[in-house]
Amino acid sequence: MILFYTDDIDGNIARLDVEQARHCVQVLRKKEGDAISFVDGTGGFYEGLIQETGKKKCVIQILKTHHAYQKRPFNLHIAIAPTKNINRLEWFLEKATEIGIDEITPIICHHSERRKIRTDRLQKILIAAMKQSLKTYLPQLNEPLPFKQFIQIPRTNYSKYIAQGAENMPLKDNYQAPNNVLVVIGPEGDFSKQELAAAFANGFQGVNLGNSRLRTETAGIVACHTLNLLNT
Repeated sequence: MILFYTDDIDGNIARLDVEQARHCVQVLRKKEGDAISFVDGTGGFYEGLIQETGKKKCVIQILKTHHAYQKRPFNLHIAIAPTKNINRLEWFLEKATEIGIDEITPIICHHSERRKIRTDRLQKILIAAMKQSLKTYLPQLNEPLPFKQFIQIPRTNYSKYIAQGAENMPLKDNYQAPNNVLVVIGPEGDFSKQELAAAFANGFQGVNLGNSRLRTETAGIVACHTLNLLNT
């Protein structure tokens, strides 16, 4: 199945953006009257027929709508330090979206090697991964925040964890499904002592993700997969 994405929906009519319309019409050779499926990024799955095409447009008549499609029983938020090599962060975003994640916040830590990112490019990666994995929910990508500011944001009804040393209880043994959960993943230089103290003071629990020494993006994927598996 080839899946498209748009939030430009008015009644029973939807429109693809220029990039996706071009791919649909010029690359895939879709034409008026062809069946098409798309999602809106908020749990809506739609089936319809192409009503009008052009080099930069594709108008769809919606025939069937499925709401809250694939809705999961919990919310997963991962805050992660951007990697020096941006390709590794992009890989994390792609794979986490395929596995299942609701919200991502880049955090700038004391030992962070990268302090600026282009969220517009990362947003495109999330959309592509959502479509490829046939998901209906587009993860929310937040703007980067300093670590100390991020951990002070009140979050009721969330289990809050910070990934660190092996002396802590494993994440899989600490988390109780289907609670909403936030996991913070630090840079490869690890969190500073002051950052750890601040996290604990704001209600975060230290957990480990196994015995191996993991890269930042790998740790993010391990946390994402573990929590999804515990909620199956």
